Amino acid sequence: MSAAILVTDSTEAARKVRIAGDDDLTVLRPEQLPATAPQLLALVADPEAVRSVILDVRSGAAPQGPALDIAARLAEQYPSVAVMLMTDAPESLALAAMRSGVRDLIDPSQSVEDLRWSLRRAVENKRHALVADGETFSGRVISVASPKGGVGKTTVATNLAVGLAHQAPQSTVLVDLDIQFGDVAAALDLEPTYTLGDIVVGPGLSDPMTLKTLLTRHKSGLQVVCGVHSPAEADVITPGSVEALLQLLKKEFRFVIVDTAPGMSEQTMMAIDHTTDLVLVTSLDVPGVRGLRKELELLSELELQPATRHVVINFADTDGGLTVKDVEAAIGRPVDFVIPRSSRVPRTTNQGSPIIDANPRDKVSRTLASLVGRFAHISAATGRTGRRKGRTR
Repeated sequence: MSAAILVTDSTEAARKVRIAGDDDLTVLRPEQLPATAPQLLALVADPEAVRSVILDVRSGAAPQGPALDIAARLAEQYPSVAVMLMTDAPESLALAAMRSGVRDLIDPSQSVEDLRWSLRRAVENKRHALVADGETFSGRVISVASPKGGVGKTTVATNLAVGLAHQAPQSTVLVDLDIQFGDVAAALDLEPTYTLGDIVVGPGLSDPMTLKTLLTRHKSGLQVVCGVHSPAEADVITPGSVEALLQLLKKEFRFVIVDTAPGMSEQTMMAIDHTTDLVLVTSLDVPGVRGLRKELELLSELELQPATRHVVINFADTDGGLTVKDVEAAIGRPVDFVIPRSSRVPRTTNQGSPIIDANPRDKVSRTLASLVGRFAHISAATGRTGRRKGRTR
């Protein structure tokens, strides 16, 4: 059986790690932390079985200096051991941790389920770094797309992301891939320090900890890659950089939601190529439905067919003359979710508050909660995000 070492003086941290991990856990107090890596591993009955070491470096726990020093020694002498730091100040610690060979920074407030994911991901990614053909964990990449603008695609994407963040607060990320005119930040009332343009030109595409310091955090626990401040900055965002970003994010997060630009740009097609679930949004009108049919035909011709597709009709009402059955006949497949028109949606959008949070009992919120339930565990999706199911295929 594999083993893990946790250095902490927090009984709550020890309890959560013990529940989340599958390893034989040895818990040490900070004052028991030795100066060398061999001495640390020697405290375990079977040193060769150790696969992970977690060092709690919060105030009052293990001092950061000695912790980083032994992390560097472990990375050099025992490359098969994944070292993680438990910290409530990841921004200030990320660079030093990266230089010391730390595999990940753990938020002590995350749930047991998210902690379990973080531990397993760190160990598996470390194993992959040593064995080229080893398997790694891969999160679910959910791209929200539409052939035309004005159908509420960003509203669907932001509400879906926030809903999933309630289930996995530290393991959900939203990427604004409308590279020129993305407005995810406005929809979530965020003021980003760094944007997608900053990420693709720096070390963020090669190092997961550096990348995490460039993300913008929403109050729901959602992490966001915000769109550029100016369309002129979009020139640096190439299909290759999109590919590198998604490959890194899906190794670090359980849910990666991508809000694409309208149409089928090279960046959007690259995102779809890495997508596990494609959410296609249309309005209940002839131009929207025709565009959706053409997009489905194009995806089929290019053989860009994600594992699952979910068709969403937004702004649905009975005044336009089209019905859901008309749409299904036109596109040749069932419609999965029908989101009704509501005056509350533009109001909450203008306030930067997703309707799934602002008005959880609204009929729009309930349908969006059903969409969240497609991706989250059933038991998790019946909590804050609502209980009502959407139309299924």
